[in-house]
Amino acid sequence: MPTPLIFIAAAMLEIGGCFAFWKWARLGASPLWLIPGLVALAGFAWILTFADTPAAARAYAAYGGIYVASSLGWMWLVEGLPPDRFDLIGGGLCLAGCLAILFGPR
Repeated sequence: MPTPLIFIAAAMLEIGGCFAFWKWARLGASPLWLIPGLVALAGFAWILTFADTPAAARAYAAYGGIYVASSLGWMWLVEGLPPDRFDLIGGGLCLAGCLAILFGPR
């Protein structure tokens, strides 16, 4: 699987897992939400190991841009709050950083 797709899958797992904890801790949902949350977070950590990079830290750094952009999409699609222009500017900057890290000449 190409690294950008790995990052997108990892982001969905991480955001979903963290959101499960948010629902329990902040929104009063059942503690049973913690079970899929833990599974999703473990899946996130596992799938990120498939990124095609020689350094774990580079994978984490590049992934950060995808995570930020995906979080804004989650906010809009799942939580119903559309991103404002500053969200979009920040997300764009993060994606630019991700691209520089992933595809910069080495």
